[in-house]
Amino acid sequence: MDADATSSVPAQPPNGATKFLRIFTDIHPGEALTASLLTLNVFLLLTAYYIIKPIREALILGSWSPEAKSYMGVAQAVLLIFIVKIFSRLASRVPRQILITRVTLFFISNLMLFYALHGVGLSGKAVGAAYFIWVGIFNVMVIAQFWAFANDIYTMEAGKRLFPIVAFGATLGGFVGSQLAKKLANTRSVYEMMLVAGAILGACIVFARVIHHREVKGRTGRRPAGGPPGAPALPVAPALLVTPASPATALPAPADAAEDKAKPLEKGGGFRLLWKSRYLLSIAVFVLLLNFVNTNGEYILGNIVTPAAHKAAEAAALPAAQAAEFVQQYIARFYADFNAIMNLWAMFVQLFVVSRVFKWFGVRWAMFFLPLIALGGYTAVSLGASLLMVKWVKALENGSDYSIMNTTRHALFLITTREEKYKAKAAIDTFFQRTGDTLSALLVFLNMTFFSLRIETIALINVVAVAAWIVVGVLIFRQHKALLAAKEGNR
Repeated sequence: MDADATSSVPAQPPNGATKFLRIFTDIHPGEALTASLLTLNVFLLLTAYYIIKPIREALILGSWSPEAKSYMGVAQAVLLIFIVKIFSRLASRVPRQILITRVTLFFISNLMLFYALHGVGLSGKAVGAAYFIWVGIFNVMVIAQFWAFANDIYTMEAGKRLFPIVAFGATLGGFVGSQLAKKLANTRSVYEMMLVAGAILGACIVFARVIHHREVKGRTGRRPAGGPPGAPALPVAPALLVTPASPATALPAPADAAEDKAKPLEKGGGFRLLWKSRYLLSIAVFVLLLNFVNTNGEYILGNIVTPAAHKAAEAAALPAAQAAEFVQQYIARFYADFNAIMNLWAMFVQLFVVSRVFKWFGVRWAMFFLPLIALGGYTAVSLGASLLMVKWVKALENGSDYSIMNTTRHALFLITTREEKYKAKAAIDTFFQRTGDTLSALLVFLNMTFFSLRIETIALINVVAVAAWIVVGVLIFRQHKALLAAKEGNR
């Protein structure tokens, strides 16, 4: 790049939004609007999810045992094999904005269906089981789709800087959704709460299409600086498509680069892409172990909360019909409070830790933040489990997962191809995530059938799993470093 070309694009002075966002991360002029829109998009998405999530716990733990809850993860994993294949085919046929719209509308229609089933008297255990399986598919599919979209928009350099602020929207949405769910649970039925979540998901579609339109068509062309009047305008793609070393040296990306990203993907399934890459396979195993540990923790928490809810119902001396509803509301309130604590911690980490870890140490070192917290937490639980201890250990674990680990996992895909971002990432974030749940269900089954292990022993199993998780993280560390060096060498 010569000096003349470099100086032809004047630096943009930072506006108020850019100055504000610089408190939390390194943001360049011209990037604030799209980053803010993505942040609002994922904020709404997670607000909806955290209204949906306590409903899941209320319906499943109110009618089923914690062991049955673990077994249903197996059904989720099996269904996701087919769903990933359907998603991959759809992604190869339609542009990304239509893909996002159709998938989100599908899940909105499902919420309306659950509400309708309750309206005609079909609630109870069957609907609780179906809803639990549905939520397990929804939360990985829709959220994976959003982060694939964000990966498609940002380059490696821009994503490393801007993902922390975008991910803060997810963390804040989780907190706001938890608070909103708590208020709704006091005045509305769990089925009415579903409709509120569906309306919020509808707004997510609007934001996704606005962001897409802004990237591909939102910027008008401009005449080169110093060019004669009437000279053809330069096509200017959004600032987020470039990775300037500094604002003064940022040149606009070609218009066709943005247009190419609006086209359907190449043919090929997500699993096929996965088996071809040691790097992607390592991430898949990493995610599997993460969810094995996480789901074991959920089982531990559920095993302590459920008896407490039934004990409170017995103390209230309610009739059987009212007691069942009391148990549902008790569990919904507990998990709403739990989620609020978790998300307060997640917001703190997302705002003040993630961007600094990324800047000072890099994406690769950030992988080890959550495993180390889980290692210390489950070691403590293995020495003596109480409701208060498990509640706080799980809140810190989940909060770290939904902040620094969530951001890090998605940032690991910034160096991959478009097909890998959408298809292989969907396979990892859905099937392998639920396979971790399935292995946890197998552990629960073996425990219930043969071993009758104490809660403290299951926590000790998690300690061993975390050690394996850290080893896989070391492999990803090395592979990411090698891939990044190869990409930089090919420039």
